[in-house]
Amino acid sequence: MTFLSAYRAQWFSNVRGDLLSGLVVALALIPEAIAFSIIAGVDPKVGLYASFSIAVLIAFTGGRPGMISAATAATAVLMVTLVRDHGLQYLLAATVLAGLIQIACGLMKLGYVMRFVSRSVITGFVNALAILIFMAQLPELIGVTPITYLLVAAGLGIIYLFPYLTRAIPSPLVCIVALTAISISLGLDVRTVGDMGELPSTLPVFLIPAIPLTMETFWIILPYSAAVAIVGLLESLMTAQIVDDMTDTPSNRNQECIGQGIANTATGFIGGMAGCAMIGQSVINVRSGGRGRLSTFAAGVLLLFMILVLGDLVSRIPMPALVAVMIMVSIGTFNWRSIANLRRHPRSSSIVMLATVAGVLYTHNLAIGVLLGVLLSGIFFAWKISQLFAVFSFTSADGTHRTYTVEGQLFFASVEDFLKAFDFREKLARVTIDISRAHIWDISSVAALDLAVLKFRQSGAVVDVVGLNAASETIVDQLALHDKSGAPDKLTAH
Repeated sequence: MTFLSAYRAQWFSNVRGDLLSGLVVALALIPEAIAFSIIAGVDPKVGLYASFSIAVLIAFTGGRPGMISAATAATAVLMVTLVRDHGLQYLLAATVLAGLIQIACGLMKLGYVMRFVSRSVITGFVNALAILIFMAQLPELIGVTPITYLLVAAGLGIIYLFPYLTRAIPSPLVCIVALTAISISLGLDVRTVGDMGELPSTLPVFLIPAIPLTMETFWIILPYSAAVAIVGLLESLMTAQIVDDMTDTPSNRNQECIGQGIANTATGFIGGMAGCAMIGQSVINVRSGGRGRLSTFAAGVLLLFMILVLGDLVSRIPMPALVAVMIMVSIGTFNWRSIANLRRHPRSSSIVMLATVAGVLYTHNLAIGVLLGVLLSGIFFAWKISQLFAVFSFTSADGTHRTYTVEGQLFFASVEDFLKAFDFREKLARVTIDISRAHIWDISSVAALDLAVLKFRQSGAVVDVVGLNAASETIVDQLALHDKSGAPDKLTAH
């Protein structure tokens, strides 16, 4: 299949399902975009315009079909201080710069860093996000009238029972339409989308952020842009991995980085705030039947259509309907099997997963939680590898020559065991350190080898280091301090 035919299939292989799922997502995006604007301290239209722009552009430029990108809480919380101290125009400029940083990351192929994120970290990320999504609904469930709880329960009933009748229409869409009709016809006293904030009534227009083009301005916005770019890419790539797993299809991570960058850069020029992929909306999209780029495009276009043309009707959608949809997302997102796996999986994997969840919930920052999980994964991995290390030795018949055979990976975590294996007080004429079954990785291991050679030399022994593979020989030649001579695979110190 050629690139053009594959790209065309990503647009038109699931038209009906993509359009219907896009409608569901568009409805759910409206209150979230307004809420994220409030978090950032800007007018609701900034988040709504951003959600429209990012969704439409990422549909063309992204690397993960069927994934929804828009204004998000993860990026909104990073902009609060900038908006408070410098205003909206600096936020728009920071959005443009964040997009350019993301494009650079994609061009440098940094999307492949996702291979260093373990399955335990991804599970913790998913579980934490599911909990955050549920917690975000609590304000709509506290201090409200009893009818609110009845509507939420009815909405959940529709979402989970309607598929038994037919799957032709996404049940979340049926939930929203049915509860809106009931609320309007009965005049129920419940919060509506319109209570979240005023919807814009005009199309977004191109504008250049009104800021001084100076280095001082650059240094003001750079820290915020860098943080938004990193957090946005991290959440987008994690979400892409989750959608990959849900749909059993691959994504292009570096293309996704570039696509996110293009979307954010353009969004800053139409008065929108930065955003990234949204795991909650992406799950809604996939579970509603969305698979292709058309679903993302439809979500953005229908969002703009509804707030401009159907604004009066959309503003009357009851919040309990959207709360029911988001509770469904929370339940569907959480990896319930991971609870049972806590006893079955290795303890280190469970600790990483729980630490990721705790980090995200404590800081409400997905990036910090994920970085904590990745750090712990690295520490546990280094510890495990350091245990796969041993040193054996034997002496010659006359007792004057001892050979040490090193097996395993010699790096910073195993150098202590490496040095403990040698008896530097033993009186020997010659010592051979055989590294043919080992690999030297870093400066710490080279320094340890140096120390062993020099200590044996001080005791009067001639030391041969043999069996270095090509990579180990290279790093030893570059960094070792002891004198070396002889054949390429034999380093002798006198």
